[in-house]
Amino acid sequence: MSRASTSRLLASSIFRTAAPIKATRPVVQPWTRAFSQSLSRRAPNDENKSTPASGRTSAMDELAQATSRIALETVARARNTAPPSFGEGDLAEQVGFEKETNSQPYHFHIYAHKHNTHVTVTKPNRDAIISVSCGNLGFKKSNRKHYDSAYQLGAYVIDKLHQGGWHKKIKSLEVVLRGYGAGREAVTKILLGSQGKLLRNSIIRVADATRLKFGGTRSPKPRRLG
Repeated sequence: MSRASTSRLLASSIFRTAAPIKATRPVVQPWTRAFSQSLSRRAPNDENKSTPASGRTSAMDELAQATSRIALETVARARNTAPPSFGEGDLAEQVGFEKETNSQPYHFHIYAHKHNTHVTVTKPNRDAIISVSCGNLGFKKSNRKHYDSAYQLGAYVIDKLHQGGWHKKIKSLEVVLRGYGAGREAVTKILLGSQGKLLRNSIIRVADATRLKFGGTRSPKPRRLG
């Protein structure tokens, strides 16, 4: 091998080792490229201006606050109330939702039919405080339909309410009558007597919920006696 060819081979090998290594280009996903382009896009008038990230964040916060304020004012306008104040307080109070109050009355249901008497006292949300009948007091069969059993039932219910302190919590009471049995008058006498004096002042309404038939099913055959 001649001296020229040897020097040429040495030069080529040295050039390979000394050549810089090309950096591999990272693979960029299409969605990241589009996201970065949308962030870097600016208005034509602001090409020479650079908006810091904190400025964008504050602008977004102001937009969110303005949107919530408009929504709350719309709700207040629909309710015919004054627009809410955006100070301290719960969001529910600003919109106009009041906390749970006992604006609805308690209910004293008296269901008296010809075979038995039922008394149920409920809260404003319709949860039962006490629900008993003459059968729960030990009266059996035909003894449940009499006036005396219903009178004792009314006295028992009033006593249970006093023991639970409900006469202090009940500010408004609605008496609901149903049926025309003997217990209708018996329990009413209890409320009007000395035993019901602590609840009598809370009664704001007396309603009759007796169900009346309009047509309906065929009546049973009259009973023949004799």
